[in-house]
Amino acid sequence: MSSSRLSTLWWDVFITSIGPILWGTTYIVTTEILPPDRPFTAAVLRIMPAGLILILYTRLVPPRREWGRMLVLAALNLGFFQAMLFVAAYRLPGGLASVVGAIQPLLIMGIVWAADRIRPAQLAVWAAIMGVAGMGALLLSPGSTWDPIGVAAAAAGALGMSFGTYLTRRWSTSLPILAFTGWQLFIAGIMIAPVALLFDPPLRSVTLLQASGYAYLSLGGALLAYFLWFRGVARLSPVAVSSLNLLSPVTAVVLGWALLDQSIKGLAMVGMVAVLASILLVQWASSRRLP
Repeated sequence: MSSSRLSTLWWDVFITSIGPILWGTTYIVTTEILPPDRPFTAAVLRIMPAGLILILYTRLVPPRREWGRMLVLAALNLGFFQAMLFVAAYRLPGGLASVVGAIQPLLIMGIVWAADRIRPAQLAVWAAIMGVAGMGALLLSPGSTWDPIGVAAAAAGALGMSFGTYLTRRWSTSLPILAFTGWQLFIAGIMIAPVALLFDPPLRSVTLLQASGYAYLSLGGALLAYFLWFRGVARLSPVAVSSLNLLSPVTAVVLGWALLDQSIKGLAMVGMVAVLASILLVQWASSRRLP
């Protein structure tokens, strides 16, 4: 690979990584700012306004032949994933909700191997395993609380987004990234809205701080983050993209240390170094497979 293409590749990795970093702020915003016990309402208010803004800005509609795929991608990448994300964020403390999501690179490798018969590079596999081990060391402290529903939600969300990431790369679209992102966000919001109405308590009043939290999650954690994420999915391999998701729990842990006086020492520090090394190794292994 030429040096210019390699530089472009690492620039794409850097830009794409901003998405998971923004997602990593979800946990502290949810637990410290948002109204309690409204996971599906939070998911709707996060993604639907962002999608509507992008749709109105681009003024583009998917062709009729792409609507079926758009519905599937919106459900996997956003609808199901966001609903499960907020259930886990409300039920599991800090970044603990993301520890189950650390298996996503391995899930992607398994999907690619089963569907496309492409065997992952051994280095990428071992790097992904190191990422899971590092995440465990980073987050699995003796005082960790494992709520079964929260764990199940995190695992289900990781599995759904793994299939969504794979299919997003496999299925081409005629829409530009902004419009593609906007329609997925908006459709997913419509999917979750009935669930929020059925299961969440009514949102009768919202403080200025809570409104600011919802606005941040929508504009930063959805509109910007998913635009950068889908841009990366179109340019990088599914395995390389999925490994960047590990930056989300790392961000959550760092914010817990910086803002909530949570400690990072000993085994946890070793785990953080292992996670970051895992991400770099997966990116390097994936770049070696490109022509």
